[in-house]
Amino acid sequence: MGTEESNGFEPATGDGPPAAEPAAARAASVRTAFEGLLQIRRLTGAGRPDPVAAPAPWEVNRPVRAIALALERSGATPSAVDPSGQRVSAGYRVSDGESAGSARVEWTGPPRSGAAHDEEAALAGCASALRELGWTVLLYRGPRRRRYLEVEPPSGLSGGQDRAWDGVVRPMGDA
Repeated sequence: MGTEESNGFEPATGDGPPAAEPAAARAASVRTAFEGLLQIRRLTGAGRPDPVAAPAPWEVNRPVRAIALALERSGATPSAVDPSGQRVSAGYRVSDGESAGSARVEWTGPPRSGAAHDEEAALAGCASALRELGWTVLLYRGPRRRRYLEVEPPSGLSGGQDRAWDGVVRPMGDA
């Protein structure tokens, strides 16, 4: 196979190359990785009423990987870049967030790809998928009025504030 076999599974963050493996093989890998994540939640959240309802410590310590896996599992399309770093497809991009333990989710793509036009609906879908998995999701408007999500574990898991996306787009820097 390829790098997945030799280096382990890596969820698509939107900063990698376009998928090289067949869609069915990638879907099977994502399914297996997500089931592993749920098992981690079951084992580490055994004292909670619903052990899979909130991110596990593994996820809190690796939010970019965990959120990328959740988005890929939801069926959202990741963006991709070519070897020179130029964006070649529109989709989500997950990167480190502004605060420790958080991640940023953007909807991005190459020029004239329509990513800016699609971002509101696409990010709403991403936010829904992440909220279903217990993440706290905030929607912001950044430079050039582009929207993005700031995703963090719920209050009590990392000392984060108990905030959730209420549907209001805030200018960058406001909470």
